[in-house]
Amino acid sequence: MTDSPNDVTPDRLCKADALPPSDQHAQQYAAVRNAHETELLEDYVELIADLLEHQGEARATDIAARMGVSQATVSKTVTRLKALGLVSSKPYRSLFLTEKGEAMAAMSNQRHAIVLQFLRALGVSDRTARIDAEGMEHHVSQETLDVMQRFAREQERRDA
Repeated sequence: MTDSPNDVTPDRLCKADALPPSDQHAQQYAAVRNAHETELLEDYVELIADLLEHQGEARATDIAARMGVSQATVSKTVTRLKALGLVSSKPYRSLFLTEKGEAMAAMSNQRHAIVLQFLRALGVSDRTARIDAEGMEHHVSQETLDVMQRFAREQERRDA
């Protein structure tokens, strides 16, 4: 494999890129910790919203199947979502999103769509873009999302 001038490897980064100032470094790690805290919750409310939209109901069994987790895991997470005021349910009925849950789902869905559109505009295959977008959507700033969206739209215009 040959080295091209565009290859980014650790030895090609400048010293400042490798170790930013401590306050910036701390902000980077804080942002990642915060994203990890909300990541699972966002995934659940986004899936519940999708199930309600496309199937008319969001049952724990469907969530477990689509998330690849056990019913017990879903039950534990749904209990947490209820405590946070994101989800409600009635006995023997499916799950429902509260206004707060709907707002979170809409925001998460929008972030996901932007990242997915961006990856596709870069030429990433649909399958890989879907997998990568699922994790990336939680870890990008609004500034980065805005740039991704602008790039994808410009790419679409060029391709049209």
